[in-house]
Order: sequence, then C-alpha cells, then structure tokens
Amino acid sequence: MARVVVDVMLKPEILDPQGKAVEGALGRLGLEGVTSVRQGKTFTVELDGEIDEERLAQVHELAGSLLSNPVIEDYVIREVTA
Repeated sequence: MARVVVDVMLKPEILDPQGKAVEGALGRLGLEGVTSVRQGKTFTVELDGEIDEERLAQVHELAGSLLSNPVIEDYVIREVTA
C-alpha cells in the first residue's frame, strides 16, 4: 500500500481570516512571539500497490482539480513511507 499526503494552503497573497483569528487567540492564551498563522487542509490518500510516475501524475491532477482551488490555493504532495 502506498500513501500520499496533499497539503493545501491559501496562496500568500490571499487573506486568511481564520489564521488571523487563531493568531490572536494564541497570544491571548499566553503563547508569545507568534508572528503569523495560516490555516490549511491536509488529505491523506492511500492507494493499493506502489506509486509510480503515472499514479503520481493522477494524484497531481486530482489535487489541482478536486482537492484545491487553484485560483486561491497552492498544494504540495508528499509520499509517506510507513
């Protein structure tokens, strides 16, 4: 079994109100020195068999069309070894 993780984050130029709210809360909760918080989402995809170039390309296509909004989000795909 193969596992890939797709991390999706808002592009740097996109405002992140949820991240700002968490940033403020961390300071109020006593965590000093927080300069920025950005929120995102993570998808873990488990696949039968091994990851080859074709399957990785399929995951990229899926990440760019279903898991993220390419207008406002970037994504990174990582292969995870168990």
